[in-house]
Amino acid sequence: MNNRPSRRDDILQALATMLEQDPATPITTARLAAAVGVSEAALYRHFPSKAKMFEGLIEFVEDAVFSRVAVITGEERGALEQVGMILQLLLTFMERNPGISRIFNGDALAGEHQRLRDRVTQFYDRLETQVKQILREAELREGLRTQLIVSSCANLLMACAEGRIGQFVRSDFQRRPTEHWDDQWQWLAGQLFRPQ
Repeated sequence: MNNRPSRRDDILQALATMLEQDPATPITTARLAAAVGVSEAALYRHFPSKAKMFEGLIEFVEDAVFSRVAVITGEERGALEQVGMILQLLLTFMERNPGISRIFNGDALAGEHQRLRDRVTQFYDRLETQVKQILREAELREGLRTQLIVSSCANLLMACAEGRIGQFVRSDFQRRPTEHWDDQWQWLAGQLFRPQ
């Protein structure tokens, strides 16, 4: 069986690497083709446009993150642990994939199609909805009520995670999203629910 990545995967990997290694230089199909070692025509056989390449990376992240979120929410864990694991998953994933973090920060999408920014927005909205669902179920399953309304709590938690990803991109990947996160999460978790 052939374990070699497909040419499509090679292109997406090269795009992610270019986003990480050369953030100040616009990515052109000519540069991308050279990095992959193929002609521009070969790129277009796999992706009809650069926007479709970005969409391919976004789909990769959606699949990777939400398949793991399904595992987390499918396990018998408390609400705080589930939410903490989801936020940790997001931050760790972006830290391990700096080029992709530029897409999910919006930095790499300047000048690109609006639908790409919409896809990123949908990704974060979907994650926030998942956090809301966990917090709502916490009252039913664990008798826990959030200090603020559930939607406000979920939004605050996502804003913290997105802010850390933004700091990572702005610092040229020096300020890791997971740096100090354990302590910060413990503090946030302590504020989330009303005392019983």
